[in-house]
Amino acid sequence: MDAKTEELRAAHDVLAEFYAERLADVMPQMPVDRAVLDLFCELTVAADVGRTVADVGCGTGRLAPYLAARGLAPRGVDLSPEMIRVARRDYPDFPFEVADLRQLPFADASLAGVIGWYSLMYLAPSDRPAAFRELARVVRPGGYLAAAFKAGDGTLRRAGQATGLGIEFDIYWMPPDEMERRLTEAGFATVFWGGRPPEPNLDYVPGKAAAPQPQGYLVVRRLADHQVASTRA
Repeated sequence: MDAKTEELRAAHDVLAEFYAERLADVMPQMPVDRAVLDLFCELTVAADVGRTVADVGCGTGRLAPYLAARGLAPRGVDLSPEMIRVARRDYPDFPFEVADLRQLPFADASLAGVIGWYSLMYLAPSDRPAAFRELARVVRPGGYLAAAFKAGDGTLRRAGQATGLGIEFDIYWMPPDEMERRLTEAGFATVFWGGRPPEPNLDYVPGKAAAPQPQGYLVVRRLADHQVASTRA
């Protein structure tokens, strides 16, 4: 494991209980996030390509009950062993395992969908092409992927200091057009894109105020290989 990945993992091990205490009940305050997740769920169920979906970078597992209540069978993966320990403790009815999104523990075309909910913004530019191809690899043609992310100019930032926990790690607020382009190049077609302006009451670092940030959202559909080829012809 490279040094930056180890730093990210160690920081999120520290954050696991911190997030479990502060973020477990945040969804009622986030109507836009709920609306995009609801769209993903409705599209995935209607696609009739299965119900199993993966929350990639699931953290403490807080989205699993939400997805299950909307007809899906979620499972979660996260780089942090502590996040997975907390997820298994707090949501024992769902499967969670430690994994790197750059090498997912799922067979080809084995999932009806994938969620990347504020988890793709840790990818360094050099890791993005392979990581997005890996996301496409595991989703069946006709399945869906939904992503939420902090929108920005793609500049490398250092995060974690505001928590007061003595941690730091790299993060990128990605341009929405780059996020869409990466997913399109990997084999997806855009179904929905959107965003919202900064909202001081929602865009915070738990434990300390932070500068509000705009948020981006994408829902994309996995194309069959021949459809991907035709879009590149």
